Amino acid sequence: MAQKHNVIVAALLAAIAMVMPALAQENTPNDPRLFTPGKLTVSTSEPSYPPWVLDNNPESGEGFEAALVYALAEQLGFKREDVVWVDVTFDGAIAPGPKNYDFSIQQISVTPERAKVATFSDVYYQSDKAVIALPDSAVASAKSFADLKQARWGVAVGTTDFDYVTNVLGIDNAAVYDDQAGVFQALQGGQIDATIAALPTALYATAVQVPEAKITALLPKDPKDEGLALLFASGNPIVPWINEGLAAIRDNGTIDELVQKYLVADPNIPVISE
Repeated sequence: MAQKHNVIVAALLAAIAMVMPALAQENTPNDPRLFTPGKLTVSTSEPSYPPWVLDNNPESGEGFEAALVYALAEQLGFKREDVVWVDVTFDGAIAPGPKNYDFSIQQISVTPERAKVATFSDVYYQSDKAVIALPDSAVASAKSFADLKQARWGVAVGTTDFDYVTNVLGIDNAAVYDDQAGVFQALQGGQIDATIAALPTALYATAVQVPEAKITALLPKDPKDEGLALLFASGNPIVPWINEGLAAIRDNGTIDELVQKYLVADPNIPVISE
């Protein structure tokens, strides 16, 4: 009996000895739970657009989300060269199933539907909404939600922009397009008067995609839009560690500095709140 007991104890000790080194490395850059231990593997879209990523080059660390990733990586103990970027479409990022990266960052809004098949980090940014319209549109002089409801609206299907136009502005006849590019084409072609987007997206759109349009008003944050977060495969165990890093760079002012650098609009743009 004593011999059997000793064998069991030895086996347990051996198992503990095997597990302890891995446990000791959790929440460090060598965490065995990372997609590639020693690396922080991050997905974003190809192409990536300003002001989230500048010059379609996340490795530069320029642009709000690219810079945020490198600030987070440094906080977690990674060297700059240990951040690895992979290209994944938005649809691929939010699809259920395993991921070939640690998390995705590409302006992914937290929604209950997505949270059923993926795990989100804490929110890193929540944006105002911006009205995008041509300067000669009646929308350009709108002062209230009632004025906005007189316009012909267009939005991309399945987006928080669609939800906002429908549920907050109370517009139930908006034209629906497959993607934002289709919305902008309709705006340029005079098929719609206005669309809506998160402020940073609107800044880029009016600078590059539809430079003839402008941001005509800012609207309140969507109470049902929880904001943007990093997206992980469902149940990924590194999420609490990543959240600790996000909390640290939020508390030390880094995220606010990046917002001021990349995501601030013209202070003269009017605000419509009701």
